[in-house]
Amino acid sequence: MTRPPLPPFDPDSARVKVRAAENAWNTRDPETVAQAYTEDSVWRNRDEFVTGRAEIVEFLRRKWDRELDYALRKQLWGFRENRMAVRFQYEWHDADGQWWRSYGNELWEFSPAGLMSRREASINDIAITAADRRIFGPRGPEDEDWELPLR
Repeated sequence: MTRPPLPPFDPDSARVKVRAAENAWNTRDPETVAQAYTEDSVWRNRDEFVTGRAEIVEFLRRKWDRELDYALRKQLWGFRENRMAVRFQYEWHDADGQWWRSYGNELWEFSPAGLMSRREASINDIAITAADRRIFGPRGPEDEDWELPLR
């Protein structure tokens, strides 16, 4: 199984890969998202370590059970050969209705088949009001060039 675009990446293929990841994560479907990773993919997400697709699916189920109405934006930060650095923001609310914006950076490594074999994510959360929200679901044509603001 291959998952184009394949490494080594150029600027266009790297941006396509990042947008594909953003689109997949915005489905909030753990099985769909897990298909982009190798069977033995290794993750560090915050303080949690995950190995393999089955653990990825379980991790994502727990995540989206807690992070309600999750909506994500990713942006390519840099790339070389089969590796990428990505920054992202996502917004969600908890069961009590408190809205959060989560900021983070990810380091990605891909297999020759274009599947992600390694993902390291560092993430920080800040409480926001509903009025402060700026991410309202998957990216639409009106926010194709949307940049990730620092705040």
